[in-house]
Amino acid sequence: MENSKSVYTGLIALFIGAALLGSSAIFVRFSETSPSLTAFYRAFLALPFLYIWVLNSKTEYPLRHYLSKENLLTLGLAGIFFGTDMAVWNWAISFTSVAHATLMANTAPIFVTLISFFFLREKIRSAFFGALALSFMGVTLVILSGSGSDSFKLLGDGLGLVAAIFYAAYILVIKKLTDFLPPAHALFFATLSTAIFLFPVGLIESESLFPSSYQGWLILLAYAFVSQSLAQGLITFGISKLSAHLSSLTLLIQPVAAAIYGWLLLSETLNLWQALGGLIVLLGIYLATKEEN
Repeated sequence: MENSKSVYTGLIALFIGAALLGSSAIFVRFSETSPSLTAFYRAFLALPFLYIWVLNSKTEYPLRHYLSKENLLTLGLAGIFFGTDMAVWNWAISFTSVAHATLMANTAPIFVTLISFFFLREKIRSAFFGALALSFMGVTLVILSGSGSDSFKLLGDGLGLVAAIFYAAYILVIKKLTDFLPPAHALFFATLSTAIFLFPVGLIESESLFPSSYQGWLILLAYAFVSQSLAQGLITFGISKLSAHLSSLTLLIQPVAAAIYGWLLLSETLNLWQALGGLIVLLGIYLATKEEN
């Protein structure tokens, strides 16, 4: 396992990245394009920003050394998994409440942990499973205590679970990519693959390919910069420093951050139970981090 300094560096990057990623719903709420097309623009418009990061990143060998057939396949899978996650997530919130869809999508750490433990044969201490359960209880409290009278709909919740599985797969693939590629290069090529995958999906879903106003373009550009370039950049860097299962658990700070953004920017209610749930999530992450040292 990485040393303590590396663990905490990765943890801080993940915390900040997850907190920024929690603002994604704000941009999507005000976007003038369809959900899948909005996701496409998030990836496509982030590429110039990510390329600047690539240019400022040092590699041990020329880039062509890393782009073997196997690595290109892995990069393609990263784009498919991440693009599918976003597309299915958008459908999920069409059939169920945002609260329930968010809860189902945030079961991704459970799938990451199970896949890592049973299929990848990673050593995971038993105390980590307790910390994971505690954090997920906190997320449940944050989301359901703010869901009001939203009704439960099985199809939407099922799609939320499917989105979680694809996001779990994306986290595991990105972790593998950062084992041989610098984080900047891994995210750039994974984002390029995501944009290529989502473009035809957006074409099928939308009647118009472009936002209707100058403000719409600014929203998409800000979404790409904040959610993909900054947030995913920090998350990818953090994943390169930590195990996949600890990284995914730390990302549970995202729905907590989303609740806070909703309270500050959209005048949504933030009650005592949600605040308590947020503290429980932080406690679970703290306990899991202690186990990794």
